[in-house]
Amino acid sequence: MEEFRKKVKHILQFVFSRLVVTSLLLLMQMIWLFVLVNQLAAYANWIGAICLAVSVMMCAALIRQDNTVPEFKISWMALFMIMPVQGGLLYLLWGDHRPAYRLRRKLEQASQRIRPLRTGPEAPYMVLEGLDPRAARTAAYLHEQGGFPLYDDTETTYYPSGEAMLPDMLAALEEAKQYIFVEFFIIAQGEMWDSIHDVLRRKAAAGVDVRVIYDDAGSVTRLPVGYWRKLEAEGIRALPFNPFVPMLNLVMNNRDHRKILVVDGRVAFTGGINLADEYVNRITRFGHWRDAGVRLRGSAAWSFTTMFLEFWTANRPDSDERAVPRPQDAGIPGGGLVQPFCDSPVDDESVAKNVYLELINQAREELLITTPYLILDNDMLTALCLAAKRGVDVRIFAPAIPDKKSIYQLTRSYFAVLIRAGVKVYTYTPGFIHSKNWLCDGRIGAVGSINLDYRSLYLHFECSTLLYGGKALEDLRRDMHDVERQSHRVQLSECRTGWFGTLWSAVLRLIAPLC
Repeated sequence: MEEFRKKVKHILQFVFSRLVVTSLLLLMQMIWLFVLVNQLAAYANWIGAICLAVSVMMCAALIRQDNTVPEFKISWMALFMIMPVQGGLLYLLWGDHRPAYRLRRKLEQASQRIRPLRTGPEAPYMVLEGLDPRAARTAAYLHEQGGFPLYDDTETTYYPSGEAMLPDMLAALEEAKQYIFVEFFIIAQGEMWDSIHDVLRRKAAAGVDVRVIYDDAGSVTRLPVGYWRKLEAEGIRALPFNPFVPMLNLVMNNRDHRKILVVDGRVAFTGGINLADEYVNRITRFGHWRDAGVRLRGSAAWSFTTMFLEFWTANRPDSDERAVPRPQDAGIPGGGLVQPFCDSPVDDESVAKNVYLELINQAREELLITTPYLILDNDMLTALCLAAKRGVDVRIFAPAIPDKKSIYQLTRSYFAVLIRAGVKVYTYTPGFIHSKNWLCDGRIGAVGSINLDYRSLYLHFECSTLLYGGKALEDLRRDMHDVERQSHRVQLSECRTGWFGTLWSAVLRLIAPLC
C-alpha cells in the first residue's frame, strides 16, 4: 500500500508540475488561436483575406532574409502551404529566431558595457601564426567578431567525465576569496548540486560575492518554483534566465545553454557538464553518462568572467561590472594556447557554426567529433561529407542509448548519407554520450556546451574553448580514442528503417528547424 501511495504521489506531482501545466496552457493557446482564426475567417471573408495576405507577406519576408538557413525557410514554407491562413500569425509569434526586442536590447546594451573588459595580449597571435597560419585566422576571426582574446598563459586541464571534474570544482570553490560566478543550463537538487550549494552558502556567509544564473526552462522540472528566492535568502545573488511562462512568445525559444563556473577570475570550468546527478553518474538514466569538461587556471578564466557578467548586467542593469576585479597576476604557463568564446542569437553571426565549419575545412588528416545530437543543416552536412571525400578520416560518436527517442531517430537519419560519403559513424554502447568535443588533426580541439543541432547553433546562448596544443589536447585525444574503443561502428546495412521509419525521419527533419 505504501508503494502504491508513493506511485500515486509521483504521478500527481508530475501531472500538476509546472512543466506539464505550462505545456498544457501553451497547447490551449495554440488551439484557441487556430479555432479563433478559422471562426473569424468563416464569419467574414475579409478577415480570412487579411490573414492570408499576412501569410504571403511573411513568406516574402522570409525568402528575402539572406542570413536564414535554407532548412528554416523550407520548414516555414511547408507550414504556409498547410496552414495558409494561420501560418503568417504563427510566424509573427514564433518565426523570428532572434530574441524578442526587449531581451535583445538588454543583451546588446550589456555587451556594449562588457566588451571593453575583454582585452588580451597580442603576442599569442604571433605565436599561433608561426605554428599554424590557418588556425591563426580562426583565432583572429573570434577576436574580431566577439572580442575573445587568445591566451598563452593559462594552464588547461581536460576532464573525461563529470566524476573527474567535480572534486576539482569543489576544491576551487573552497579557495574563493573574492567572488564565485555559477551559470548552468540545468541545476538539479541532488548530491552534486547539494555539495556545491553547501560551499556556496558558506562562502556567501563569509563575505564572498556569490552569484548564480540558471536557465528557467532547463531547470523547470529540477528546482522548486522561485528557487532563486531561496538562494537570495542565503546571501547568494541569483536569477533564473528567461523565466518560462505559459505564453506563446518566440523569446521562450532562446535558452541559456552555457556551463560556466568562475572563481576570482583566476579559475574557470566549462564543458558539457550540468549540475545534476546523472552528469556524475550518481544516478542512472540512460546507461553510463559520458561527458567532458575543462578547467582553465590563468588569464583565460577572465573571458568566462566577462561572459557571466554580460548576462548578469543584462538582467541587473544597476549592477557595476567594474566592481568585479580582474586579477593582474593570474598568468600560469600552460604549454598551449587557449581561446574561450561564446555564441548568441542576439546578433546575426552564427559564431559557433562558423567555428565548427572552420575545423572541418581545416582538417587535413583526422577529424573526431562527439555529440549527443546530430541534426545537421545543409552547410554542415556538405562540409563533413566533402572532408571525408577528400581523404580526411572523419569519425563521429553519438549515443547508443537515447535520452529523447524522436531526437535519436532524427540523429540516426543522417547516418546513411554520412557513411556513404566515407564518414565513420559510431555509437557509444555503454550509454549516453553528452560531451561536445572536437579534435582536428590532433592540433586544435574544442570542448564546450555546443551541440550539433539547430537549437545550439541558432537559438541558444552557448560557450566553448578552443585548445591549440598542450597537455589538455593530448588528454582529449586519448579520451576520444577511449570512446572509440567502447563504441560500435555503424554499418550502412544498419541504417535501413523501412518506409515508415523513412517517412517519420522526413517529418522530423522538416519540423526540426521550427522546434
